[in-house]
Amino acid sequence: MPDRPEIVCICGSTRFVDEMSAANRDLTFAGVIVVAPGVFRRAEDHEADELITNEQKTALDALHLRKIDLADRVLVVNPGGYVGESTSREIAYAHATGKPISFTDPS
Repeated sequence: MPDRPEIVCICGSTRFVDEMSAANRDLTFAGVIVVAPGVFRRAEDHEADELITNEQKTALDALHLRKIDLADRVLVVNPGGYVGESTSREIAYAHATGKPISFTDPS
């Protein structure tokens, strides 16, 4: 038996907040420690772009890479196979650091 639960970092477009929340819930019930985005911007949230500055976005992106560092593996939430620019960078980073990567939609 491991001395600590597995740690999984959820990556994906923050437009998929509901899907990420479901993955987080399922993993948590399975006894996994989950690290995930802490700020979500929804497409219908017209003021969201005004609330997050470019500097904050850069800081959030860097923080998420540190979350990947903490994780044992990465789960990419990608309904319909969608992977955006930021998620592509996170996947490349996880790959470069040797983290196993899985996808919710392998298409």
